[in-house]
Amino acid sequence: MAYTKLIYHIVLRTYQGTAPIAEAYERDLYMYIYGFCKNHQCVLYRINGMPDHIHLLVGLHPTIAVASFVHDLKIATNNFMTLNRDRFPDFVKWEQGYCALTYSEADKPRIINYITNQKEHHRKITARDELVTILRDSGVEYDDRYL
Repeated sequence: MAYTKLIYHIVLRTYQGTAPIAEAYERDLYMYIYGFCKNHQCVLYRINGMPDHIHLLVGLHPTIAVASFVHDLKIATNNFMTLNRDRFPDFVKWEQGYCALTYSEADKPRIINYITNQKEHHRKITARDELVTILRDSGVEYDDRYL
């Protein structure tokens, strides 16, 4: 028997930082992602974002690699937003990269709070500066050219 708890904070950015996720329709996208997670035996603890990026705190099923999850999620949500062009007319695609960081059960409330307060948080900080802070705080080396 394997005992696992694989909690990831995942950040996806829209292509070139465009802002195609209108607040009026973000819930539609988030509900779609909730269904995607459920269908892949994953637990979506929290989702929120801004017009140009989204944050998820998700518990992945132990048979799913984070790279595969993100790949499949991007394809599925790309198709969803393309089929719903009336709600997401400016969506082109997701950026090729992504951010995925692991957290423990003890970290979960803090990350849920962080994701919940995205809109207030972004009154003070840009998406780029937010990502730099997250990466630095997590000890992740990054290349400025790809932010």
